[in-house]
Amino acid sequence: MEETNENPLAFNTRIELSALQEAVTTLKTELGKVIIGQHEMIELLIIAILADGHSLIEGVPGVAKTVTAKALAKTMNVDFSRIQFTPDLMPSDILGTSIFNMKTSEFEYKKGPIFSNVILIDEINRAPAKTQAALFEVMAERQITIDSVTYTMPPPFLVFATQNPIEQEGTYALPEAQLDRFLFKIKVPYPSLAEEIQILEGHHERKSGNAMDTIPAILNATQIEAYQETIKTIVIAKNILEYIATLIDATRTNSYIYLGASPRASIAIMNASKAMAAIQGRDFVTPDDIKKIAPHVLGHRLQLTPEREMEGFTTEKVILQIIETIEIPR
Repeated sequence: MEETNENPLAFNTRIELSALQEAVTTLKTELGKVIIGQHEMIELLIIAILADGHSLIEGVPGVAKTVTAKALAKTMNVDFSRIQFTPDLMPSDILGTSIFNMKTSEFEYKKGPIFSNVILIDEINRAPAKTQAALFEVMAERQITIDSVTYTMPPPFLVFATQNPIEQEGTYALPEAQLDRFLFKIKVPYPSLAEEIQILEGHHERKSGNAMDTIPAILNATQIEAYQETIKTIVIAKNILEYIATLIDATRTNSYIYLGASPRASIAIMNASKAMAAIQGRDFVTPDDIKKIAPHVLGHRLQLTPEREMEGFTTEKVILQIIETIEIPR
């Protein structure tokens, strides 16, 4: 019998992921020239792009929320819109409106800034509920209907929204049903002391130069769509799907939680974990991918009971407790 030197444990990727991995590495390298630290935020935003999901970025002023979103948008050769939400912003300011054309004596629809590929919403919680509702409708359905005409958003269609968790005056908290539209809620911390020093040194060395001008376009719309399709083909075993479902079900029966996660959350975990596996060069999802992704998907979807909030519990702490109590599939 002929001997073989093949290692039975050797793994060969069945799906070609080298181009995707190379693109992600280049993205991180270019963003790292402008954004010091905040590695988790950058990785989660890249995962959200690959999983075709929207992201809510929360942090105090000055921690590079808007700068990171703008820099990431600049690495993509696609249309970009920035909308500053204010208390007097109306739905038509986002969606567009019909204008009477004197020459043709007909109404013509003038598209609003939402008709873009990447949309940055600054201070999303400053706009009233009516305007928020108009935004979330197009986020969920990726289309709007104006004057009985349906307009489909051009792919890719990604929304990055920022909000300040500290300042409450003049803000309108996002309802749970609307928060559920976001794949991730990314909490941005202060930089470390070493990172703060790097930030100061970088600004000092650049003088008056704008670091954003040095960021090249790495991906185009066609490539993004292709990578998003690749993510959908990543293998996820039945026992991993059962693990996700068990995790979600546990949020609905936990005595500390008043509002559990919906099926949309389980789909979000599945899609995001596929993207995480792909950028690590794997064409299959592991339980570790689920454990890393779940807190970022569930953090903004769960609501604690008033008693537990008064005791100082946080959703993050309860999520980690739930993850630890569920048996990991083998």
